Order: sequence, then structure tokens, then C-alpha cells
Amino acid sequence: MLGSTHGTFTTDLRARVVACGESPRTTVHGVTAAPGDQDVSGRPLHAAVPDLDRFFRPESVAVVGASDTEGRPNTGITRQLLAWAERVGARLVPVHPTRTSVFGIDCVPSVGALTEPVDLAVLLVADPLPVIEELAETKVKFAVAFASGFAETGEAGAAAQERLAAAVRRSGLRLLGPNTNLNAFERFREDLEGPAVALITQSGHQGRPVFTLQELGVRLSHWAPTGNEADLETSDFISYFAGRPEVGAIACYVEGLKDGRSFLLAADRAARHGVPVVAVKVGRTETGARTAASHTGKLTGADQVVDAAMRQFGVIRVDGLDQLQDTATLLARARRPQADGVVVYSISGGTGAHFADLATEAGLRLPTLPQARQDELHQWIPEYLSVANPVDNGGHPVGDWRGRKIIDAILADPSVGVLICPITGPFPPMSDKLAQDLVDAAEATDKLVCVVWGSPVGTEDAYRTTLLGSSRVATFRTFANCIGAVKAYLDHHRFTTAYRSPFDEAPRTPSPSFRKAQALMRPGRRLSEHAAKQLLRAYGIRVPREQLVTSAAAAVRAAGLVGYPVVMKASGAQLAHKTELGLVKVGLTSASQVRDAYRELTDIARFESIDLDGILVCQMVGRGVEMVVGVTRDDLFGPTVTVGLGGVLVEVLNDTAVRVPPFGESEARSMLGELRGRALLDGVRGAPPADVDALVEVVLRVQRMALELDGDLAELDINPLMVLPRGQGAVALDALAVCR
Repeated sequence: MLGSTHGTFTTDLRARVVACGESPRTTVHGVTAAPGDQDVSGRPLHAAVPDLDRFFRPESVAVVGASDTEGRPNTGITRQLLAWAERVGARLVPVHPTRTSVFGIDCVPSVGALTEPVDLAVLLVADPLPVIEELAETKVKFAVAFASGFAETGEAGAAAQERLAAAVRRSGLRLLGPNTNLNAFERFREDLEGPAVALITQSGHQGRPVFTLQELGVRLSHWAPTGNEADLETSDFISYFAGRPEVGAIACYVEGLKDGRSFLLAADRAARHGVPVVAVKVGRTETGARTAASHTGKLTGADQVVDAAMRQFGVIRVDGLDQLQDTATLLARARRPQADGVVVYSISGGTGAHFADLATEAGLRLPTLPQARQDELHQWIPEYLSVANPVDNGGHPVGDWRGRKIIDAILADPSVGVLICPITGPFPPMSDKLAQDLVDAAEATDKLVCVVWGSPVGTEDAYRTTLLGSSRVATFRTFANCIGAVKAYLDHHRFTTAYRSPFDEAPRTPSPSFRKAQALMRPGRRLSEHAAKQLLRAYGIRVPREQLVTSAAAAVRAAGLVGYPVVMKASGAQLAHKTELGLVKVGLTSASQVRDAYRELTDIARFESIDLDGILVCQMVGRGVEMVVGVTRDDLFGPTVTVGLGGVLVEVLNDTAVRVPPFGESEARSMLGELRGRALLDGVRGAPPADVDALVEVVLRVQRMALELDGDLAELDINPLMVLPRGQGAVALDALAVCR
């Protein structure tokens, strides 16, 4: 456990990147937004930020269904709300049709009878819909619905939830829930200082471990239990928390996303503000996705797309609640790194080697300390021990004055940004002295000092008092959590330093290519290869020289114009896989071969009852690296762009990377870096390096196509895209397009 450490489309790949900055914003109905800022498909380019101040700190609260009858569930809830209202300085008004008072406070019979403005209405009723409709007349800003039996129960519940959501939209208020709980009204410790963790959970119980961090001295500022998200959703709270000065990191437990675009805009806002978002997102497996849907009624989304979208916008995805605690706390409280070098310091060569292996494999950089620094360390550490990194002190120096000298010398090196000391087990009094030296050194430096306390007991004074009592040392219980959190910390600051919001450069108006392409679209139909290639041409994507012919004689003339050798293919809207049917002929070098091929292709099509729009006579393109670039639609995020190894390898290896538009050149290159077969583009076994710039250009043009044709294009598959040797470009040899 961590201790209490207080580009989009461009024809010029060298185009200047516009520095990010937030647009002027206005507030309408409690939601902050950039006025009229939409992309080419009409979607917003900035997060709508609800003004949730009056939700978390209301001046007045109405409790509908309040009770003081012992043994009734509403009584316990009312009692907790009374205590919370007193803590936040709010007036509480009980609402009940038959009671005159609750806990000595005068009741009103209905929300319509409220005589004073109310910021928050808490609905302790089985059916919140009639109350929401009644609240529409009272100008209440926020409401909370605890009731269950909505989208998490199936189709009938989903329909009931949609009726509730529609009533909320008509009312003008904002709703938390349904199927939520009291987590927002917990008692937060006010004696803790420093940057805080703000917590968002769709399952209240899953947030309990993070909330309990307060008992270890970690400050929590808010808890948003979003439930089914009929109105207010995870994205709303991320956007709000990102602008709160006390919030150092946002921790999320997400079962499903209500709207992918809103999530990306919220993550973008957090990235602009430099506020890390750490998330557990369930749904990696079919079973997990199914269970999550039954719990909150959300779409979990295709996990590969969710994962890529999170990385794209800097959201740190972790797997376990323990990782969520440790990573969020470290990111909230650690100062900005001065260097990315990590030094492992231990009293055992075995411990240091073990930790160094794991850290290096995870991608942390363990620089070799300069010889002068090693010589300095050898003043206090025996010469036969290695101090290059990891640093092995042999044990004895930690028990006296030398221990602090060693730590200070390591931290003084400019290549070191993080010092990690794994203590696999207590060995007092040396471990007590080592822990205190680490705490004292951390207080004197801006660099990050981490300790892994490996004892399974966790009751030792060096751990409970010295390490957890420190405001500057990050303390973990496992190697893996320490390494993961440190990597996330370095990656986050590297990401935000270079971050340029892709929404700032997203196209606002259609390009001339769009008008050409739209004329080619056929709603609800698949395009033939010939038509799909015309679509590519409209966006400046290179295709082979080719002609569509409808006779053998025309095929021979076309071959002469295209230039031998040629490829001949059947072209028709029904054809998705031509090779399997024998409808592709390669390497034809004479007129007689072209005539024979024409007859064979048309005979096969006639036998298979395939309607053709003609036969394509195509230029033979030189050898290169076969890639695939495509567009598909995700239920949550809309159009997505995929790149990977193409040809037959796309189905055999499934070596692909995906991104959600908009994105720029650097993100397109990052996609290539994720491919297991990336080395093929650099040239292997004597092959020349491929034209990676041309490949990136195609990815960006396809992205522009995906954005502009969002309402018209359901699917695009360029396979293979032949990436020729460097400087020779890339050619789309085949294409499939499906219209919406």
C-alpha cells in the first residue's frame, strides 16, 4: 500500500503542431462548454463541465421519503444524510406525505410544497419518475435516486430508465443514479493535507478500498458513485474533478461507459490540466463484460478499442483495486520528476537483481551511475559490491552514519529521478534505521523516494509509524505495484509535457475530398472494389493504374494502356473475398493471357451467380510490405482506425493497432510502434526499409475520411496496402467499403 505521500489529417508530415489551450467557455444550465465548437461531423470538441459545486456542497437538501422509524431502511439513510448536511453546512428539509416531523425537523408533504430553493433532492422512493416530474417545477439543481430495477435488469428496466432520463432532460435538473448509494455523503477526513484523490465508482463496494486509504493518511476529496448513469456519468465527474485545485489524481472504477465521445473529451480535459486519471475498467473478457452489463446496464465496449482510447488520451489503466490505490495516490502526491532514471538501492545483491530485472522488463530506465558517483559510493560501501545500479550496500552501512550518506549521494546524481529501496523483510534495528534514513532523505529532496515493505505482517513500527507517517516517501507492499505505479508516474508526466489535444486540430469543415467521396456513397450497400478505390482516390490515397472493362477486347486495350504485366480481378458489390473464388489473375504478360483471363473470370462469376460491374485490369505493383488500414465503427466511440500487417497475415496474426479519431501524426506513428511485426517496415533479410512516411500519410488520410464520412461509411478495409521501399510511397491494391 502506498503511504501518505502528501494531428489530425495533414499532407505535410512536418506540419507545425499547434500548442494546446482551452477555448473560451460559457456556462448554460450549469454546464460549461466552448461555444459552437464542433468537428466536421457535428460532434463537440470540448467537454461539457457540469457545475457540481452545489451537489457536493449544497446549501439546502430535501430528503424525499425521510423517516425516523427505527428498523426502516430509510431511517438509517436519513440519519446519515442529517450528519452529512451538518458537516457541509446545509439545511435539511424532510419531505413526507404523512409525517409532520422527522428527527425533530418539520416536514413538508411534497416537493411541490417546498417554500425555499433546494440545491439537492435525495429520493428515498421506489419509483423516482413521478418525483422527478414534480421536481421540474421547483428549480432543484440536483437529485439522487437510489432505486434499482432499471437498465441493470434487462430490456424492461432499460425502457424504464430511458423514461426516467427523458423526464430528467425535460426538468432541467441533473440526476445521480438510479441504482446508486450513499458514498457521496461519506465522512471525509478533514485533518489531512496535500493533493487529494477524487474517486468515481459505478460499484460502490469497489471504491471502499480507495476510500479507506484515509486511514493511512491519504487525503480523499470526493466520491461519486454514478450507478446506472441515467444522466450524470463518469465523464461528467472526470471533467469536474479535473478543474478542482485540491484534486491531484482521479481514481475510477468503470464497468461500462455511457458515451465514448464524452469520456474522451473528459480525459482530454484532464490531460490539458495535467491531472492523472487512473482507471480499473472491467470487460476484458466476455464473462466480465456480461457481468458488468447486468450490474449497471452499461456498454463495456470492445476492449481493444477501450484500451487504445485510454492510452491515446493518457488514462492509466490498471487491473486491480490495489493497483488503483497505489498508482492514484502516487500520481496525486509525487512532485514532477526531474529525470526518468531509476536507481534500485538494497541491502542484498539478490534483492537488487530481482527488482532490477522486473523494473527493466516493465520499461523503466535503470541508468548506470557515472564512475565518479560509483567511486563516491565506494567510500562507504565495500569495493567488492556493485554500485553501478542496482546499488548493493551489503547490509552493514545502513546501521550507522554511512546509510544516509549513500542515499544522499544517489539522489544527488542528475540522471536519477526515482530511488526505490525494496526491503523484503524487517531486520531491526537495521531496517528501522534504513527506513528513517529514507524518510529523512526524502524530506530533503524533490526527487521521488519509494520503499517496498515486503513483510506480510505490516505491524512493524518502521512500516506503520516511520514510513506511513512520512509525507514524502511512497510506500508499497509489492514489487509489482511499485514498478507499475512508478512507470505510470513517469509516463504520465512525459505524456502531459508533450500533450497537444487532438481536438484542437480536428477538422471543423469538410474538405473538397468529402464532396467527391459523398457522391460515391450508396446507402446501405457495399461498394465494388472499383468504386471503393475511387473513394480512396477522392482522399488522395494512391491506387494502381487500372481500368474497368466489360469485354475481352476492352481488357486487351486496357492492358496495353496500363502496361504489362497486369493483374485482372472481378469487380462487384457482392465480392468481399475474390481470391478464394479464383477471381484474381496475377502476372499476365500477353494479350492472349488477358483474353483467356477475362473469359475465365466471367465464367466463374456466372457459375457462382455473382453480379459484376466489370473486370479490373490493374497495374502490377512492385514488392513491398503488405499492410492493412481500415475503418470500423465501435458501439461506444464511433469510427475507429486500424493499422496492421496485411495480406493473409491479418487473419493469421491479428497484429493490429487501433485509435479513435481525431489523432495526429505522432499517434499514427505510435500505432506502428505497437505492432509485433514493426521490424518488417525497417527491412529484414536484406529487404530495403519501407516508406513509413507514406504509410503514416495513408493512416491520416483514412482518419480524415472516417471523420468526414461518419454518417455515411460503416466500414473500410484497405488490404493489402503495399508499402514500397522508402521514397516510393504506398499503393492500395485492394479495398472494400460498406456504406451506412
